[in-house]
Amino acid sequence: MEVCYQLPVLPLDRPVPKHVLSRRGAISFSSSSSLFGAPDPRQLSQRRGAISYDSSDQTALYIRMLARLGGESEATVGSTPERRVRRLLSLQRYLHSSRLLRGTAHQIPLPILDEDYTGQARCMLEKVGNWNFDIFLFDRLTNGNSLITLTFHLLDQYGLVELFRLDVVRLWRFLVLVQEDYHAHNPYHNAVHAADVTQAMYCYLREPALSKSLTSYDILLGLLAAATHDLDHPGVNQPFLIKTDHYLASLYKNTSVLENHHWKSAVGLLRETGLLSHLPAEDSLSLERDLGSLILATDISRQNDYLSRFRLHLDQSNLCLSNASHRHFVLQMALKCADICNPCRPWELSKQWSDKVTEEFFQQGDVEKKHKLEVSPLCDRATNTVGNIQIGFMTYVAEPLFTEWSRFSDTRLSQTMLGHMGLNKASWGSREQSPSPDPPPTPPLAQASPKTNLREGEYSDTS
Repeated sequence: MEVCYQLPVLPLDRPVPKHVLSRRGAISFSSSSSLFGAPDPRQLSQRRGAISYDSSDQTALYIRMLARLGGESEATVGSTPERRVRRLLSLQRYLHSSRLLRGTAHQIPLPILDEDYTGQARCMLEKVGNWNFDIFLFDRLTNGNSLITLTFHLLDQYGLVELFRLDVVRLWRFLVLVQEDYHAHNPYHNAVHAADVTQAMYCYLREPALSKSLTSYDILLGLLAAATHDLDHPGVNQPFLIKTDHYLASLYKNTSVLENHHWKSAVGLLRETGLLSHLPAEDSLSLERDLGSLILATDISRQNDYLSRFRLHLDQSNLCLSNASHRHFVLQMALKCADICNPCRPWELSKQWSDKVTEEFFQQGDVEKKHKLEVSPLCDRATNTVGNIQIGFMTYVAEPLFTEWSRFSDTRLSQTMLGHMGLNKASWGSREQSPSPDPPPTPPLAQASPKTNLREGEYSDTS
């Protein structure tokens, strides 16, 4: 399949070394990752499961599927029909979880939308295709389970659960683990952001240009990619990982570091839960590769590459959505739009995202100052303002992308998004000119922490 950008695929079926088989958790940080407060990898020898780094082989990513090795992680069915899953959290949330530090295992019940799929939450799901959908309210109504509830609803609404013969319990468990592997302590890159991107992706999938052409496989792929596109995000950007010599930066050779990690983490959960185990091996591997191609497209440092190709297709009017590779490319562009659509939301929603993403930037800057590192652009609370960052992001990243998207899909939704972005940009501009009595909040950079020099107008990678 032709894709806009494809990194070399690491061998997911590579034999797993014995010292990795006993691990369970998520990220195993190298001893050089002192800024994360991580122990030496040898201290994690009791873990088994997700992603581990073997310093003797810096090109291999080992993913260990679910295995019954001891009682530390298991799915059990007791005398009652309720099924529970016990699973160690990722390392960062392990370090921040008081329950785990007290030795209490984290338990997650597995109802099938019985309690959450009612009342006000259900009323909201009936309008899930509205662009002013309030994901923050929906998250409160679902008791913090917006990503699980929304994604399950959309997959079921499209008939994908039945069409692809997805086991409902496995699907639910997959979504539970996906939501769990987003770090709740991240102000921005958390499960609510993933749910918001998934809802935006659904809006784009319903656009006439796409809805008439996309296959069920395309829709399944797009929704899964949206739900997992920032999986296990550490709350810092790629330059931070590189300058702190993080093992992920070495593993992926400083290229699309976070996006590769999100992809491999998603593949790990697909295999751990066996969600696609009933499909032929060739089909499941193809879906994993296509999922990676979509997630890698969210690397904001590759923005100009994708945008130039998209613009060229539109100028030549040669996008043919009966062509599988062209449909896949449009899905990449749709996911990119969904990922940074915050400036296109109504002001009340956009501003909330602004506060959250800037706080995440500033927290990174605080860590960099504490350890006497160079403070990344956008991350210094003493020199940056919300309006400054937001206007720069809209001007150099969001506006060019959504202008081309509106050429591709000239609909009411596209005009609404551009209209909101224009109003939001003007609002930030007026706030910059006349300071409000309240201290300036924080910018709404959509999703992928853009590393920016506003004076030069350059945005480079920081997803």
